[in-house]
Amino acid sequence: MDTQPVPAPLLIACALGIEHLALRTGARPAGAGPYRRGAGGPFTVVRTGMGPRAAERAVTRRLGEPALAGAAVLATGFCAGLAPGMHPGDLVVAEETRDPHGTVPCVNTDLLVKELARAVPGRAVHTGPLTGSDHIVRGPERSALLATGAIAVDMESAATLLSAVRTGERPVAAVRVVVDAPEHELVRIGTVRGGISAFRVLRSVLPAFLEWHRSSLLPRR
Repeated sequence: MDTQPVPAPLLIACALGIEHLALRTGARPAGAGPYRRGAGGPFTVVRTGMGPRAAERAVTRRLGEPALAGAAVLATGFCAGLAPGMHPGDLVVAEETRDPHGTVPCVNTDLLVKELARAVPGRAVHTGPLTGSDHIVRGPERSALLATGAIAVDMESAATLLSAVRTGERPVAAVRVVVDAPEHELVRIGTVRGGISAFRVLRSVLPAFLEWHRSSLLPRR
C-alpha cells in the first residue's frame, strides 16, 4: 500500500474573467497538464474578483479547504507597468509584493524568470517589487509609485500573497503580464492590440508556474 503523502497543491489566483479564460485555455495543450477547476488536482485556478478585498476574501476562503491545506500560492493576471521602456506583453516577476498592509517576499524568483523565458521566448521579463493599489493607476500616479522602487502595480497580488502567508507558511510568488505602460496606456482591454498581446502571453505561462511549483516542493538544502 502506497503511504507517501500527497504533494501540496498549487493555488493560482487571478481576478478577472479574461485572465481566468487565458489560464483555462492555456492549460489544455499537450504537455501543460490537465486543467483543474476544483481543488482535487495538482493545481487550482481561482477567480477572486477585482480589488484587494475580494482577493483577500477569496484566497482566505479557498486556503481554508482541506484539499488546499499547505498549498503554494501564485498570484497572476495583468498589471500596469511603471518603468519607461515597458511594453504590453512584457512579464513581471515580483521579488516581493507590497501594499500599506505589509510586504511579502517571493520564493524561487530566479527559477520563474528562467522558466518564463523558456515558455514565452522573446518576451522581456522584469524583476522587482510589485506594489498593490485599491484603484486603477493612471497618469502622474505612475511616477509616484515608480519613485518608491516598484516596477509594476496591480490591485490583487499584494493582498493575495499577504492573505496566503497569514494562513500558514507556504511558497508564494506573483507573475504579472504588462497590459499597459507609461507609453502605452490601455483604455479597453478587449479592443486594443496591447490587451490581445497580454492575453496571449498569459495563456502561455502555465508550464512555468507548474515547474516553479514542482521545484518549491523539493527539500531545501
